[in-house]
Amino acid sequence: MSGALRTAVVGCGKVGHFHARAWRQIAGCELAACWNRTLPRAEEFAAQYGIRPYDDLEKMVKENGIQAASVCTPHMNHAEVAACLARMGVHIIVEKPLAVSLADCDLMIAAAREGGATAATISQRRFYEPAQRVKRAISDGKLGRPILGTVNMLGWRSMEYYRSDPWRGSWALEGGGVLVNQAVHQLDLLLWFMGEVDSVFGFWDTLNHPELEVEDTAAAVIRFRSGAIGNICVSNSQNPALFGNVRVHGYNGASVGVQTDGGAMFIAGVSGVAEPPVNDLWTVEGESELLSAYQEADRKAFLAADDVHYFRLQLEDFAAAIREGRSPLVTLEDGRRAVELFQGIYRSQREGRPVRFPLR
Repeated sequence: MSGALRTAVVGCGKVGHFHARAWRQIAGCELAACWNRTLPRAEEFAAQYGIRPYDDLEKMVKENGIQAASVCTPHMNHAEVAACLARMGVHIIVEKPLAVSLADCDLMIAAAREGGATAATISQRRFYEPAQRVKRAISDGKLGRPILGTVNMLGWRSMEYYRSDPWRGSWALEGGGVLVNQAVHQLDLLLWFMGEVDSVFGFWDTLNHPELEVEDTAAAVIRFRSGAIGNICVSNSQNPALFGNVRVHGYNGASVGVQTDGGAMFIAGVSGVAEPPVNDLWTVEGESELLSAYQEADRKAFLAADDVHYFRLQLEDFAAAIREGRSPLVTLEDGRRAVELFQGIYRSQREGRPVRFPLR
């Protein structure tokens, strides 16, 4: 591929601004246009970035030679928009969660194959230095075989948050609660570290947000195909917000972990990351004394980064994957695995039993 990669932001809400700012910082990429279902919102967005606004996807692609697009619509609309772009041969990177149904995930995956499009799912926390360090420790065999993986994501969402967009907080429009919209980052990291799921048994409920339809709290136990066990405990009911972390414990007794969120939970366009992501556990033989040095390095890296830094790292990987003809670090299939996991937890409670994977 020669020349600048011409990009667009599709969906001009809060997170769309993160993508627009990140695209503008990447060498060899040119942010050219944006799309929204309502043209006035697209026009307002476009005016901030000096790009062209549209409410017609095909027209936007053809008139601007768009080669790649960030899909930042509400997630219930991801499949319709992303599949349309992919069939036109536009490379797509889709915000989290990829979708709320496996059928929608499969629609996007099939469209990307049909159109020959490189396709990715946003999971920028994979690019956190301490998350990468955990992955390397597993890959390098420093834990032996991972035998236990845990997720804790104890945060807070007020009713003002749920009222901030008309689609939040309902099964019909959001498709779920804390599992879908907040904990999906930690679920993705757990799957990245631990591998494929064999079965899951879960509970979920709405415990202190009586106006909500969807769950604000969930817990689950996982059996992985490797034989390892996993535990998930997530909630939007702790005020003030506490933390989110993912930990992996190995056959040889060593444990490693990453605190992905601390102090307060990140809300795109509303609040920043309160505390830097750090390794919060590191007992690898001969390396436990390195934990404080890792944490110091992570804090320095966080202070030196702006609020789109990790979005930019993922978009850079996506752009490089397009140019190099390879898979991006986080694929649509990865996004589908996270959807399958939270749908499995929902199904487990509804059916009152453990659920086997793959889901039927």
